[in-house]
Amino acid sequence: MAARSHSAAVDRLDYATTNDSSPSQPPPQHLTHRHHDYGGNPLAHIHSIDSQGAASLRLPAFGGGLQPGLYKPPPFNFGNPVPLGLSGFALTTFLLSLINLGTMGVTNPIMVVGPAFAYGGFIQLLAGMWDIALGNTFGGTALSSYGGFWISIGIILTPGGFGIEDSYGPEANGNFYAAFGLYIFAWMIFTFLLWLLTLKSTVAFCTLFGSVWISFLCLGTAYLDAQNDPAGAPNVTLTRVGGGFGIAAGFIAWYNMLAGLADGSNTFFVIPVVHFPWSEKGRKDRGKIKDVESGESA
Repeated sequence: MAARSHSAAVDRLDYATTNDSSPSQPPPQHLTHRHHDYGGNPLAHIHSIDSQGAASLRLPAFGGGLQPGLYKPPPFNFGNPVPLGLSGFALTTFLLSLINLGTMGVTNPIMVVGPAFAYGGFIQLLAGMWDIALGNTFGGTALSSYGGFWISIGIILTPGGFGIEDSYGPEANGNFYAAFGLYIFAWMIFTFLLWLLTLKSTVAFCTLFGSVWISFLCLGTAYLDAQNDPAGAPNVTLTRVGGGFGIAAGFIAWYNMLAGLADGSNTFFVIPVVHFPWSEKGRKDRGKIKDVESGESA
């Protein structure tokens, strides 16, 4: 039974690979159920085909692998490091965003120092380096960069250890927050550039980077406004809005993480992966639908 199931998975992938250019010829009935057509993890059965087939297979954009366009499966027998990096980013972002929202009256961000150094920082940096080793330039750049970002946040927020905040003088002048705002704006620009590269991918993938750069924009503006406040404090409203977008980014990152981990061996459901209609996968699916409709009308 297991052997037949394995063979069916191989046949489905081989058929998709060799017959993708002829959408007018529908596959046999026993080959029509392919999880990655409507969602799920396209990497789930990638090691069930031979190396020759894997070399020619092109998978659609996938947020669980931080792959913004068509890509070949990794040539090595390594696990996918992206869910690990996304989980570190999601948890640390979620925690700091709760503080930015003033949840339960907590406004001191000192609690984020530990996760910023360890989970969102070091672990995410490792995941990015492993992703680069697998040939995923986009994923490796994003994860490694945000790992460095969280380590830098840990350094900046470490009380007394580096003296960065104290070097700007009295808190009331708002100079530290203004400088911190400029730093956040630099990360907003970087994230916006990455977001532009996700516009032909999936909804969850694109909205992840979209929510992050909007959060950076709101927080950077809030910190710059500290110099206009008599007490030298950031703008509360913009800080709350930035925290809200950060919460959204955390949950969307967890969603992409789940999509990268879930497959038929560990879940009873498929994680929806919605491709934009103008993406490569979306255009291909529309072409198949048009071919089927034209065949029915004929």
